[in-house]
Amino acid sequence: MRVLHISPLYAQPVDGLPTQAATTGFYWVSCARSELETQLPAIQTMLTRLGGSALVDLHVSDLLNPAIPSNYDYTSVYDVLVFRRLANAHLPPLNGSHASPAPAVAAPPALVAGTGSAASSVPPPSHSLAHSGQREAPVLQRVETQPVGFALYDQILLSVHPDGCFVLENFWQRLISGPAKTDGRQVSSKMPVEPADLMLRMVNGMVDGYLDLRRTLTRQIDHWQMALLKPNKRFSNWASVLDVRLALHQLDEICEDQRAAVQDWTEALEGWPPEHTPARQHERELLRVRSRDVLEHIERVTHHIHRMEQSAETAVQMHFSAQSNRANDIMRTLTTVTAIFLPLNLIAGIFGMNFEFIPFVHKKDGFIWALAAMVIITVVLVAYFWRRRYLESEEKE
Repeated sequence: MRVLHISPLYAQPVDGLPTQAATTGFYWVSCARSELETQLPAIQTMLTRLGGSALVDLHVSDLLNPAIPSNYDYTSVYDVLVFRRLANAHLPPLNGSHASPAPAVAAPPALVAGTGSAASSVPPPSHSLAHSGQREAPVLQRVETQPVGFALYDQILLSVHPDGCFVLENFWQRLISGPAKTDGRQVSSKMPVEPADLMLRMVNGMVDGYLDLRRTLTRQIDHWQMALLKPNKRFSNWASVLDVRLALHQLDEICEDQRAAVQDWTEALEGWPPEHTPARQHERELLRVRSRDVLEHIERVTHHIHRMEQSAETAVQMHFSAQSNRANDIMRTLTTVTAIFLPLNLIAGIFGMNFEFIPFVHKKDGFIWALAAMVIITVVLVAYFWRRRYLESEEKE
């Protein structure tokens, strides 16, 4: 468990849970899900003393649930936001393994119901969004999500993270290092002005992880398109293609839950009591801007997912269209060859009849005349079919 006192100018670590409210700034209490479960009484006591109310049991269940979807709920004293992030901070490239994926946290296989949970189910964080042992789908095997919970008070932000959360480490180091520029400019904008500001910054960072993931997924979809659009190569790895589509559908559901949660938060923010001082009004407008920015980023991720789904569907349709055209070309060629040999077979069949008196059979040059007739018929039919483009070779542009 970590406690950080954040003021407008600096952030300072605090040993142990705070016992009294901060005179300036606010406290950020971050803990792992296991730490919240073991130290829940002490945390509830701190929240009651500094925030005015402890967490209700349903919200505690939501924060401890590793398989809950993104959702938002509130009381008259505090707000609760659960947001699913990528379990892997940096996905390795398609053709290498230079970066190792972040450790996954085990979760129960079923979705535990909690207050404010969305209707759509979310896969447990210990399972990948796509399970494929094929070589062509190395990226989607490592796409996993885990929930991060926030309990927002007036002067306290309680964040519950999975073990080894890179979001926690990133923001903790960033706040500890402090603003880099102190040349007379205002540095207060570099530090979060209130708990809601810090929460939105962390949520925005988690959404940016999905935006970074789209580049890797786009390369994966491009790989499938190149494999599907090779007409001379037989494609049989349809199970992995189905895994790709299922993974994109599940990512779409996750983004829809995120969008609904942030939308609920934005609507609740509009219902907050109005501020009367210019400084507080500016901070409130900053929260609205950050909330709209997070919502816009989620919509961008959803747009990219829909576009990748359309690209995958288009590649499959083009694959079947190319295979159908190839089959049509083969059948047309075979039909043309059959049409050429039909009159030749007719001539050979006539002269092969077991009759004693057949014209040209007993003549010396009968075979030559029959063979010449076959050659002439063949040349005429080939020229005819060539002019009709039945035997035209496929041009490569």
